[in-house]
This record gives sequence, structure tokens and C-alpha cells, in this order.
Amino acid sequence: MTPLALLLVLAAALSHATWNLIAKKSGGGGNFLVLMSSLFVGVLWLPIVIWAGVQEMAQWGVGPWLILAASAVVHVLYFRTLLHGYAVSDLTVVYPVARGSGPLLSSIGAVILLGESMSFTSAMGALAVVAGVFLIAGGPALWRQAHDPTKQDRVVRGLAWGALTGAFIAAYTVIDGYAVKVMLISPILVDYVGNVLRIPVMLPFALRNPSGFAMAFRAQWKAALVIAVLGPLSYVMVLYAVRLAPLSHVAPAREVSMLFAALLGGQLLGESDRAVRLLGATCMAGGVVGLAFG
Repeated sequence: MTPLALLLVLAAALSHATWNLIAKKSGGGGNFLVLMSSLFVGVLWLPIVIWAGVQEMAQWGVGPWLILAASAVVHVLYFRTLLHGYAVSDLTVVYPVARGSGPLLSSIGAVILLGESMSFTSAMGALAVVAGVFLIAGGPALWRQAHDPTKQDRVVRGLAWGALTGAFIAAYTVIDGYAVKVMLISPILVDYVGNVLRIPVMLPFALRNPSGFAMAFRAQWKAALVIAVLGPLSYVMVLYAVRLAPLSHVAPAREVSMLFAALLGGQLLGESDRAVRLLGATCMAGGVVGLAFG
């Protein structure tokens, strides 16, 4: 991984961790927050898109629109699957499984579908990052929950929905990687068009509960506005990094956002599982080094 690609990934991870913490503190319905942020993205980023991509979009055939439409659909499936997983199980089960399996499956998909290769050092780095994600997210608690008869059913459902969420993470990562690396679509356009195309897919769900959407808008519009700036910024930086380095390296490295989120949220040195979290941070740091120099 080139120094510039690594710098982009780390900056994107910090931006990603920041907007996720803002989203978490905002409360309210996740579906509405995603829709509101997409609506704001459509307005705020339009001048940049006009400046950077109108000529490119005018030359598009059917292919780019199909690949971006597929990305938008998979992103919606990812959000809805993740939120459903949280509804039927616990965040401490769904989240580490999703964020751990997603980059691992992305790397495998990049090797198989995009023809990338990974050295032994890079492969070990990717596995170390995945292990770090799992540890920082409190993954070892799964073992205790799995042996608690009162929680086994929720754990099993959490594992299933977490793994499915991870599969969707890998799917949109590989699709978007193909868009910027093979089809040479601008990363700004990949993110923007994907956000805008998500609006008509998600809008019917909001219209079924207009009063709920109105309440969410009043409570969360500030958070949605920040997310509309930081969310695309973080993902565009990741996609530019994908142009400079193998997707199989970038996908796991971007999960260092978990480490930043733990630091920003004061969770890394929390009273529970402190040693496990520090071990996870060490694994993640070592993994990113392996990906950078592998």
C-alpha cells in the first residue's frame, strides 16, 4: 500500500468513526437517519458533482448506471439487514460479526473477482485487523452468551444476521471497487449517485410512517447534516485509496475506524474487558502495518 493510500485510509477511518459516534448519540430510527442523510447529500454535494463529473456522466452508457444501481440496492439491503439484526439480537453479537466478516469477505472477493493477489504478510495483516475488530467490539463476550441458555436463541440469530450483514458489506465493497478500478468511474460519482439512488428505494418506507419521519427529522436533522458531509467524505477517500492500492488491502485497513471510535468514545480503556480491547488495538495496529508493507 502506498503512503498516500494509507494516509487516505486513516483519514477516512477517523471521519467514519466521528460520524458514527454522532449517529449513535443522535438516537432515533436508523432508517430515517439514513434517508435524511441521503437527502442532504443530494443537495450539499450537487455543486461538487456538477463541477467534477457532469462531462463524465454524459459519456456513460448502460454499464455504469447498472453497476451504481446495484451498489445502491446492496447498500440499502446492508442497512436494513443490520438494523433488523439489532432488532432481533444484541449489538454486541451482530456488530463484531458484521464488521469482522465484512472486510475478510471483501478481501476474498477482491482476490477471486478482481484478480488481486495478497502476500503472506498482507494476508496475516488482514486477519490481524479482523481479529482486532472482533476483540475491540467485545466479541469474546459471544462465548459467554452462547453458553447462557436464556441468550442462546438471540445469539444464534445475531450470528446469522451479523454474517449476512458482513456479506452485504463485502458485496458493496467489491462492486464499488470494480466501479472505480475497472470502470474508472470517479469515486465522487460512485458515492453521490449511490446515495441519490437510495432515496427512491427508501422513501416508500418513510411514507408509510410520515409522522415518525417528521419527528425524526426534527430530532435528527443536525446529525443527518453532519453525516451528509463526513459520510461521503470518508467513503470517497476510501475509494480513491482503492485506486492506488489493492482492494484486498484497503478493505480490512479501513476497519481501523473501530479503533478510532473506541478511542473517541472512551470505550477502549473502559472498565469491562480492558485487556481484551487493548489486545484488539495491538492486533489492529500490527495488521495495518502488515497491510501497508506486505
